[in-house]
Amino acid sequence: MKTVEEIKAAIETAVPGASIEIVPNASPSGQLSLLLAPNHAVAVAEFLRDDAELALDFLSNATGIDWPDKEITEKVKVMRQVLKTVDGAEKMVEETVDETRKHVQPGYLEVVYHLFSIEKKHGPVVIRMRTTNRTDQVQLPSLTPVWRSAEFQEREIFDLFGIVFTGHPDLRRLLMWDGFKDHPMRRDYVEPDDFEYEPTAHDEVLARSKAHQAAGQEGAGVGL
Repeated sequence: MKTVEEIKAAIETAVPGASIEIVPNASPSGQLSLLLAPNHAVAVAEFLRDDAELALDFLSNATGIDWPDKEITEKVKVMRQVLKTVDGAEKMVEETVDETRKHVQPGYLEVVYHLFSIEKKHGPVVIRMRTTNRTDQVQLPSLTPVWRSAEFQEREIFDLFGIVFTGHPDLRRLLMWDGFKDHPMRRDYVEPDDFEYEPTAHDEVLARSKAHQAAGQEGAGVGL
């Protein structure tokens, strides 16, 4: 099978204007992946499936990842006017100093697909897409029209992470009910404390539920 670099080059030749980035992997596997720009993702997926040499005809796995906002601290060199004594007299001189700066790197949601070729017996080729942010721009194109096995997996990602897959034939919650709020696999998700559970080993859940009920009763009493 072609290397990731060769696959990237083949995509860029076959799909003019496609933006492809090789994403490194620091794990022991060192498995590289290809980050696709959403606006050309479907065309790239069709090429990966239909190319005679690659023939990536099977999508085995799709998963979501939540990357929250991240504060970045870095040191930069800047020129400053500094008061110094030169030849017995105080003067303002320019000097290069280190300055610590902080900025927030906006978060995003990501979906990762693992592709194999049943025909050629090779793989995986790993492709990724990223949303613009985690709030109001969370749309990505569905790859279900290219690989039908993505259908339920994209529904699960929509349900648990909140990525909206445009072009999906049946995008609705899969694990949670329709009226459920939020997305449980987000890193900032806060579990509710008002669920009623049968006695189980999950004592902390029962404790939260009892505390919630007690607070509700106290609130009702105050209003009387």
